[in-house]
Amino acid sequence: MPDEPLELGEITISDWNAHTGKMAEVGFLAIARRLPSLIGQAMRMAWRASPRDMVATVVLSLLGGVFTAFGLLATTGVLSALFSEGPTPDRVVAALPSLALVAGAATLRTAVQAGAGWAESRLNPQVSRLTEERLYGLTSRVELASYDDPDFHDALQRARMRGVATADTVVTMAIDVVTGLVGLAAVAGVLGVLHPVLLPLLLLAVLPDAWAAVRSARMRYTTLYALIPKARRKWIIAELLANRDPAAEVRSFTMRGFLLRMYDAVARAEQEVLLGLAKRQTVARLTGEALGGMGSGLVYVALGLLLAAAAIPLAVAGTAVLAIRQGQSSLANLLYSTNHLYEEGLYFTDFLDFCAEAEQRLPTARPAVPPARFTRIEAANLTFAYPGATQPALRGVSVEINRGEVIAFVGENGSGKTTLAKILSGLYEPDSGQVTWDGLDLKQINPEAIRANTAVIAQDHTRWPLTARYNITMGTDKGTEPLDAAAQVAGADEVIAELPHGYRTLLDRRFKDGQELSGGQWQRIAVARGFHRDAQLLICDEPTAALDARAEHALFERLRAHSDGRTVLLITHRLASVRYADRIYVLDHGKVTEQGTHASLMRLKGLYAELYTLQSSAYQ
Repeated sequence: MPDEPLELGEITISDWNAHTGKMAEVGFLAIARRLPSLIGQAMRMAWRASPRDMVATVVLSLLGGVFTAFGLLATTGVLSALFSEGPTPDRVVAALPSLALVAGAATLRTAVQAGAGWAESRLNPQVSRLTEERLYGLTSRVELASYDDPDFHDALQRARMRGVATADTVVTMAIDVVTGLVGLAAVAGVLGVLHPVLLPLLLLAVLPDAWAAVRSARMRYTTLYALIPKARRKWIIAELLANRDPAAEVRSFTMRGFLLRMYDAVARAEQEVLLGLAKRQTVARLTGEALGGMGSGLVYVALGLLLAAAAIPLAVAGTAVLAIRQGQSSLANLLYSTNHLYEEGLYFTDFLDFCAEAEQRLPTARPAVPPARFTRIEAANLTFAYPGATQPALRGVSVEINRGEVIAFVGENGSGKTTLAKILSGLYEPDSGQVTWDGLDLKQINPEAIRANTAVIAQDHTRWPLTARYNITMGTDKGTEPLDAAAQVAGADEVIAELPHGYRTLLDRRFKDGQELSGGQWQRIAVARGFHRDAQLLICDEPTAALDARAEHALFERLRAHSDGRTVLLITHRLASVRYADRIYVLDHGKVTEQGTHASLMRLKGLYAELYTLQSSAYQ
């Protein structure tokens, strides 16, 4: 139905454009009032990145302004000599010393500006590296529960999406603002030295251009803010048309024509708005240029009157014209840098605010270490609620695990099995209650030490875009023999044998020579990852979810053989796999409602017996 009206709907503003609305609302004076704070933040960041390059950039930029002023003053000497009486050769000779000063000032200004540019080009990548390291150093250390807090997650997204990317731009714009101010100050100083009445002429010449620049920028921000939902929807449709993941369904369901129609509708609407913006900006620019022309005309009239009244010599008037034009150029750079610095500074502040919040979420120092080989893990009266949740995920849960046991957690979805396992392994801290390893409270033990003694085969395991070797060793390579043993126990050796480069094969098709695995193959790699860690406590959370029946049976046989002398915590919905566990805990809505062996729980005829009977009857 090509004529069917399209339901484009609305879409939320992206983190990349989160502050564009603020730019559309504030005035230039409000922006100027915040400049000192932004410049200070940028300079502190630049100092931490590279004190030498920061000082070089700022000092050389300031020297550029000094040489600009010196060159303008020297120009007065050139014009005075050329406009004096006498033969032309004599006037030219008299102007040569001043010309040499002008040439020297121009050469030095060019040299110091080039030096400032070089130092700044060195500074920017160092600032980017510093901000990225700070962000990811914090995100990899904050407590895991932080990622379940929507406010923290939103702040993280804003810091990642644009906050980090703007750090080097903020530093650059801060330096450009300082440079623009120095340029204006240099011009104003020159005019003040030449004649005090020339300073008002500078304002008369530059204010119309300033008005036009601010007006045009405000139009741009207002328009782009209104276009954000359309631009975001166009980007989403473009992703559907160009990405690999939806490519098969786009063809299977013949979506191409529909998506192109939707894309065209959004693009045309965006185009109309941008064409209107171009028209309004052109009018503002022409108005500004007209007012600027009037201002320049008044400047020349004023200079003519000053010359007629013999208030200033002709050479001073010529220098004033050059200085005013230099002032107009410095003002244009200053206005652009100011607007850009304020806008990028809003996102940079998001980054700084997130880092401050993340530092408050870092775990406290814990000097204790876990026992070399624990004898008993106990959890007493655990309660835990996710941030923002109305109901706790665990309520008064108590369990015990002895070394060498195979313990199973079973229950329906949302009963708290995975949450309990994460608390036992130190990934989450309970809101109340206590977890101890041989009587030592986990809250006193270094979290990294606990994790080094724990291996987790996660249900939603990560498909790392690394080689097969690194997907198993996770950066803790112990040699070929442990790697082969872990792969064999998990059945991943068969997967590795089919890869073109064995363990060196990159497991991501987005890269050259990369390979993609099936869900079951990835599951075996994840299981091998857990076995390779050779930890005291092995947590298996639905380790066979993506395996076929034969592979599942083989894995559990290997798991039982591999667990000899080790402690295994098994979380699964496939109850046939847990009947040989030493002890089974049944969770229901965050509470342990039953515990015991398979036989005792079947005699109890409770939830476990009901679930086991339902599953077993399906195979009869």
